[in-house]
Amino acid sequence: MRLFTLKYFTINSLTCLLTALLTCLVISTPLLASTGNYLNHKLEGNTVVITTNSVEVILSAYGEGAIAAHYQNFEEKLPASQLPSFAIKEKALHSKFVIKEDTKQLTLTLNKLSAVINKTPFSISYYQKNEKQENTLLIAEQQGFFSDTVIEDSKKIEVQGFRFHLNDTEKLLGGGERVLGMDRRGHSFPLYNRAHYGYTTQSEQMNFSIPAVMSSNKYIVLFDNSAKGYMDLAKAEKNTLEFSAVAGRMAYIVFAADTYPKLLNNYVDVTGKQPLPPRWSLGNYASRFGYRNEKEVRDTVNKFIDLDFPLDALILDLYWFGKDIKGHMGNLAWDKDAFPEPEKMIKDIKEKGVNTILITEPFILSTSGKWQDAVENQALAKDAQGKAKQFDFYFGNTGLVDVFNDKGQQWFNNIYQTLYQQGVTGWWGDLGEPEVHPSDTLHTLSDGSVVNADAIHNVYGHQWAKMVFENQLKMSPDQRPFILMRSGFAGSQRYGMIPWTGDVSRSWGGLKPQVELSLQMSLLGMAYTHSDLGGFAGGEKFDQEMYIRWLQYGIFQPIYRPHGQDNIAPEAVFHDKRTQDILREYIKLRYKLLPYNYTLAYQNSTTGMPLMRPLFFEEKFEHGLENKDDLTIFDNASSYLWGDAFLVTPVVSADVSSVAVDLPAGVWFDYFTNKNEPSKKYQGNQTINLPTSLEKLPVLVRAGAFIPMIDDIQSTQDYDASKLTLHYYADNSVSTADYEMYEDDGKTYQAIEKGLFELLQFSAKQQQQHLSININRKGKGYNGMPKARNMTVVIHNITQAPNNIRLNNKVINDGIWQDKNNTLTVTFTWQHQPITLTIQ
Repeated sequence: MRLFTLKYFTINSLTCLLTALLTCLVISTPLLASTGNYLNHKLEGNTVVITTNSVEVILSAYGEGAIAAHYQNFEEKLPASQLPSFAIKEKALHSKFVIKEDTKQLTLTLNKLSAVINKTPFSISYYQKNEKQENTLLIAEQQGFFSDTVIEDSKKIEVQGFRFHLNDTEKLLGGGERVLGMDRRGHSFPLYNRAHYGYTTQSEQMNFSIPAVMSSNKYIVLFDNSAKGYMDLAKAEKNTLEFSAVAGRMAYIVFAADTYPKLLNNYVDVTGKQPLPPRWSLGNYASRFGYRNEKEVRDTVNKFIDLDFPLDALILDLYWFGKDIKGHMGNLAWDKDAFPEPEKMIKDIKEKGVNTILITEPFILSTSGKWQDAVENQALAKDAQGKAKQFDFYFGNTGLVDVFNDKGQQWFNNIYQTLYQQGVTGWWGDLGEPEVHPSDTLHTLSDGSVVNADAIHNVYGHQWAKMVFENQLKMSPDQRPFILMRSGFAGSQRYGMIPWTGDVSRSWGGLKPQVELSLQMSLLGMAYTHSDLGGFAGGEKFDQEMYIRWLQYGIFQPIYRPHGQDNIAPEAVFHDKRTQDILREYIKLRYKLLPYNYTLAYQNSTTGMPLMRPLFFEEKFEHGLENKDDLTIFDNASSYLWGDAFLVTPVVSADVSSVAVDLPAGVWFDYFTNKNEPSKKYQGNQTINLPTSLEKLPVLVRAGAFIPMIDDIQSTQDYDASKLTLHYYADNSVSTADYEMYEDDGKTYQAIEKGLFELLQFSAKQQQQHLSININRKGKGYNGMPKARNMTVVIHNITQAPNNIRLNNKVINDGIWQDKNNTLTVTFTWQHQPITLTIQ
């Protein structure tokens, strides 16, 4: 294992060094290619087609606030210019423009967003109406698009792209997985998905490029191009945003809205919403590189259960199809020496509540048992002679499955179908950048056209996820797919993709950028982006403090998946008793919070709202958003909101006794206060130092928050919706509060669209010493829905014993007030009728 780590690190470090050198050799002084002057326009359905004397520009409106522009150059200099949009969702519906024209301009308006076309010389500017109904400039083209030549590796490469004016002060986020700080203005970087093994606190290029930026001025511009490219965010030239690519369609989409959540909603309305994942995916995973045989699998599952650790999934890395690292990739069939009875193993651990997830890679080694079959079925990408393209990389001599080709998809899908019939529940797609992808590799698209690797490199993982997603639904139309993928593109979320942040260093340096990475990806639709908890790469010895801090943070992360090279165990059950005792309580809390977390998943699937939310989403952050001259809140990646209720500040350095937390407006309570003490209260709109210890993750909860919880369970197989504990954090500063909890059967695909769910509605009103909590339910329900619920309502910050407690105006006497922690607990049976709990 150490030899592998050293070799792999050396190879990737060299790759990163060469990448940096090559990036330095890219010399870009754009030659503005005149897009000419406006000649005419016509309306084709809801699409406006504008002709100039050098280009045709197609403008389309989508949803409530998105305008797409597609430039078609008459000279067609770049290859693959007729590629389809991979970013825009299938069957996206066009909206209608309101069109106005005068001698100088053509204006296309969609609600508050307008595209103003200057006729001579041709260019487009985008405006948004503000609260005063005044048009405010968002972003403007610099003379349409440009053509240029860049020098890379001593070769001249033709590129085309767009340049936009920026204002002096706006901050820019986006670009996908990179460690550059939240505000990425002043940076330039490649748009080419590539692994960065062992990264820590800086990385310009990683697994997941998204060619888009979100501005502090409440717009997103997405460059709808799948090819190898580059983005410069006002580094080379002040106040200029530049995108360029070596191939592909010359198109972009501008999104705008009045608020950041609405802006994100407009984005996913066009690129697609994340389907609701299975409830078990929010549980705990056992994962490492890797479990080598059936006995290890069974022993690991039993150890979790014996030590009272909840568990919902076990992930098998590449040893399931080969006894060692090299020479077996592409077999994609069980190594029967190590796993003699895989179907029985899968069935047995499933009975214990544990789902099986298998790694698959798109590389088929020429030494593998499936090589000849893949060649004969024309499943592999080709070379210029029409033969299977072969090349060498770390794991051996290989070919690459052509996931764009119908024949490649069918061959790959047959493998997935066989494994699914054996009981496999979820899929892990690894190395899908693809990790090695020679430029002269040729892919065949569904329309029969052939493109080289550079033209579609960044959508390989996207297309692979689509293939797996659609195939899974063919095999089991009612089951929600689970697809873990390392690489993708804008819009990959619509195929249920769950990304992670790559092969991070197992160190404090690796932990530090994880909030930044997840927030950046969430702002562009990829809301389930998470890290290998505990770190993946390297590590000489077990660092207890770093490991505990990372796994504590993971409780408030979309996916809870410790994973790493097995020179140090990634699983808490293989560590010392103190580590186990601390983390057991956190993992159990993760399960108790399932109703709250599952509701976050519902919110994401319906609106695009992330599970992890940046602080600038808080419209009432007075020293941030309300002060137009202070945009520092956009730089904050130390803290984040987990849903609306929690404010989380991970500990990312050793020997820390307190952390600085910038509080949004309102009142906040210390969530992990000792049970024998009242929750400490903090006034918002200030920076506080929140005490911490190894046992305590710094977490605050908002006054007025409802937090639904369940009792302890071993896995989501035991999930019991008939018993619910509802926590409410009362405070005189909050006169009204509302919350809606989502519930369904946890597994049915499109349960939301089919109406197979219920919404539990909770609201509170408080005036001085009078508090009322209203409880209601709506929705047609689902199979297995409880007919009644045993409710336990825990109200925090009740500073004196109540005079009376009423349930629908009937006095009840079983409320328990505890003066040591200022909580009031009331229990009752709820048969889903409207009910009011009143405390005086």
